Amino acid sequence: MSRPTLFALQVLVAVVCIVLWQVLSTVPVFGKILLPPFFFSNPFDVFSQIVKWFSSGVIWKHLGITLAESILAFVIGSLGGVLVGFWFARQPIVAAVFDPYVKMVNALPRVVLAPIFALWLGLGIWSKVALGVTLVFFIVFFNVYQGVKEVSRTVLDNGRMLGMSERQLMRHVYWPSALSWMFSSLHTSVGFAVVGAVVGEYLGSAAGLGYLIQQAEGVFDVAGVFAGMFVLSAFVILIDYGVTLVERRLLVWRPTASDGRG
Repeated sequence: MSRPTLFALQVLVAVVCIVLWQVLSTVPVFGKILLPPFFFSNPFDVFSQIVKWFSSGVIWKHLGITLAESILAFVIGSLGGVLVGFWFARQPIVAAVFDPYVKMVNALPRVVLAPIFALWLGLGIWSKVALGVTLVFFIVFFNVYQGVKEVSRTVLDNGRMLGMSERQLMRHVYWPSALSWMFSSLHTSVGFAVVGAVVGEYLGSAAGLGYLIQQAEGVFDVAGVFAGMFVLSAFVILIDYGVTLVERRLLVWRPTASDGRG
């Protein structure tokens, strides 16, 4: 399937969902509106709210703060996950010793950590970054760890037979093997970095998209809540697209599905 066709189908899905939402929230079906506007709002009101935010400029401050928190959480969590994942994969004894502790920390509900981070780091940006890091780190860590562990023994043996040093093996064998796993986790981590930032803002902050959503929810402004979620979704898609561009650049050597066709 070509990219334009795929994009057209993706847009079509969004259009159909929005049209259904508008119809079901405004047109009575069998004498009853299936999606009451008080609880579900409607696309027109949500779009109007988004336009109002951007035209007045009120959204830019909140968007900038959430962007900064999300990028910091994404970068710090990803780097930490990559480094620790490589270290554990290359040091089996270290991995065995710390394995129960990693699983224990990973099992902790992140929402429980949010008030603790707020207590330790205050209600500023860093408590939100810390929450986002806890979400991103483990996703990247487990994928990188597994990617390095999945390196083909045949490739490793051939590399050693050719006289490759450990540094050369790391660069030409381990690193390429882990890249596919790593970028798979990074696409997921983008959303979790934003979730960490927004949840932290929702629980306690004076700015950010989470703060906007929390304020709208507090006055039963359903259109404002949905508007914040739509802006947040578009925000995540843009960051994920940036990750995709980097992935294509670094994984240019990887064959595509079309390459395997006869």
